[in-house]
Amino acid sequence: MHQLRSADDELFASTLRSYALDRLMPDYQRWRTEPYPTDRIPELGSLGVLGLRIPEEYGGTPGTFPQLGLAVEELSRGDFNANYFPQLAGLAAELIKHGDHDLKAQWLPPLAAGEVTIGFALTEPGVGSDAASLTTRAVRDGSDWVISGEKSSITFAGYADAVTVFARSGGPGARGITCFLVPLDLPGVERQVYHSAGSAHTARGSLHFDDVRIPAHHQIGEEGTGFVLAMQGFDYNRAVIAHACIGAALQSVDEFVEYAKQRETFGKPLARHEGIAFQVAEHLSYLHAARLLARETLELAEAGLPHSTQASMAKWLGPKYAAEAIHAVIRMFGWPGYSTDMHHELRMKDVMGLEIGDGTPEIMKSIIARETFGREFASHR
Repeated sequence: MHQLRSADDELFASTLRSYALDRLMPDYQRWRTEPYPTDRIPELGSLGVLGLRIPEEYGGTPGTFPQLGLAVEELSRGDFNANYFPQLAGLAAELIKHGDHDLKAQWLPPLAAGEVTIGFALTEPGVGSDAASLTTRAVRDGSDWVISGEKSSITFAGYADAVTVFARSGGPGARGITCFLVPLDLPGVERQVYHSAGSAHTARGSLHFDDVRIPAHHQIGEEGTGFVLAMQGFDYNRAVIAHACIGAALQSVDEFVEYAKQRETFGKPLARHEGIAFQVAEHLSYLHAARLLARETLELAEAGLPHSTQASMAKWLGPKYAAEAIHAVIRMFGWPGYSTDMHHELRMKDVMGLEIGDGTPEIMKSIIARETFGREFASHR
């Protein structure tokens, strides 16, 4: 499963894969029941993966969108949930770049170093993919903004240092939404962590803002541009998510391939049974196709070209093919694959979470259809 990549990209991938398999994988199961030790996050900073979208003047190690996809794919081989750190750091960095110098100087260097974690707070209890209808409010009060409302299903809600909050500062619809950076140690912030089937150490949960006061310079971008900024982030990040899911699935397939060479049934290795070998061939083909689509999306993003359709295709197919491949691996392993002694069932639960996050398959298909037929035929605007 090789793509045409530069020598630097190959070295980058090899370094991250060694780290993922040697450092992350042995502890992957621990975080089902133990809190994730956040003092490990700076390790990712030292590898350069948290600063890929941060300018060098603010402590980053600037990289391309395709390199970000490569990073999350390799990290996901060892611990699927490690991909969220560069993924969310990239989203935060792309947004904070639209802030003023003081905001960038305060938050981007520690973000690149892994000293702070910043979440992305868009979803609300009654508002998921219909982001233009969100109800969290931001009211100007002198030199401050005051934020009130609730955000739900927020990755890192349990321990993030800050979040980018999308709140209604003006009238109805998308043009009334503005983005803000809100530190979570301020008065009026409350957190609630969910009990999810997978991805326990991402501490996904809700954030409640009760008249939380922030300085005016914590506004990101022009007033009323928050919706556009959020959608721009979604577009490229959907391909990053696809890479993460594909990385986890490829690791499961690789592990089964080694097992199938050794395990004998009916007098020959499993690998020599066409019923097994053909399944592996099919899933590798699907994963490779989805990977190429994700890569194309990120190359378009890097070139500054439209990529909404490709991003939605990648977000639909990446998690879908990954979940199907891991499911097949569990089945082909038999009872050992179903055991929690192996990583496959945990990978499958974790991947399934990203069939939902950043837009369900149904939303992805509706975007593809809208972009194909034209907005006048869209099921939603």
